[in-house]
Parts: sequence; C-alpha cells; structure tokens
Amino acid sequence: MFGGPGSAVHRFALHRIRDTSVASSASSIASTKAELRDETLAKRDALPAEVRAEAAEQIAARVFPIAVRPGMIVSGFMPMKNEINPIPLMRKLADAGAQLALPAIKGRGHALTMRAYKFGDELARGQWGIREPKPEAPEVAPDILLVPLACFDRLGHRIGYGAGYYDLTIHALRAKKKVTAVGLGFAVQEIPMVPATERDERLDFVLTERETIDFRGH
Repeated sequence: MFGGPGSAVHRFALHRIRDTSVASSASSIASTKAELRDETLAKRDALPAEVRAEAAEQIAARVFPIAVRPGMIVSGFMPMKNEINPIPLMRKLADAGAQLALPAIKGRGHALTMRAYKFGDELARGQWGIREPKPEAPEVAPDILLVPLACFDRLGHRIGYGAGYYDLTIHALRAKKKVTAVGLGFAVQEIPMVPATERDERLDFVLTERETIDFRGH
C-alpha cells in the first residue's frame, strides 16, 4: 500500500524523518544556546560598573595581537547594556593610524553594513537604539572586526544575541578578503563549549581583561 524500499513513498518518508531530525537538532541547539546566553549574561551583568570599565582599559593597554598599519580599516561597535566597552581600544587603534568603521543593521537575515566612522561623527539610532553611522557615511570593507559576544569557548566559537548578524557579516567579508575577527568580552563570559554549527564563524582571537586568546592554530 505504501510502497516498498526504493519507492517514491518510501523515499519521501525517509526525507521526512531526516528533515524532522535535522529540525529537532537545530531547535535543540538553539535552545541550548539561549540557556548558555542567559546564564553567561547574568554573570556579566553582575560585574560592578567599575570592574567593567577597568576591564575595557586593561584590554586597550595590552599590545594588540596583530600589527595595525596606517590605513587599515577596523570595525568597532557601540556597546549596549553591560557589554565590554570597545571605545578605549578603538581610540588606541585610531591613534595607530587605523580608519574606523561601525556596523549598521540592514535587516534580519542580512549581513551588517560597515560604514566609515571617526570620533565626533554624529550617529543615528538604529535597531534596539544602538548608535550607528548615518546612511550617507561611506560603506567600507574592514580588515579587522571587533566583535561583541555573549559567550565564547577555547575553540574560537561564540554565541551572540541570536540574530546571526556577525556570522553572516564575517562569512561575507571572508569571501572577499582576509579579515581578522577579534571577539571582545569579560573573562566570566568563557564557557566550556559552544554548540557550534556549520553556520557559525570562528573568531581569530578573543580579548578579555585577563588574556589574549589566539585561535588561529585550531
């Protein structure tokens, strides 16, 4: 009635089982990531304001892990809530001759648009109230990305905030040129393992107040 092995109905049934299994696995990974994100952000948010501020200065005070040549484009970000503040590091890299950029959100499912930025530029308020360059700011392709994160592990995997913007952006940029992705976070945001998928882009480094972690050998 339903067809034997090799029949169209049999093949359809196998596809349905496989697709259901894949969907179930993806749902499980997303759920695990959400739990890890919530747990780790709670630890981050429990850090006193003065500890967070000192951590940002400690990161900026250390030697940056790769040479920054004049004219290289470094994309930073404007911190939201209790994220590590990248501004001290961005100022240091700008003083070394880097041209700065900031991300602008194009929409869910799209890579971020990186636009030129310099300190003193007037910024617009984008999604979630995050400050971003105005549309007239030139679009650029960064050589270095400073990447915010919720969690990270010792293999260079990160968990962001769930929209996948940075994974899409890093993937798109790496398809065009050599790009170094540098995660910024607090030491308390390290977890034993990120349940990464093939869509997750690996970081090259993570900088915390305690250390510079190099993942390029993995």
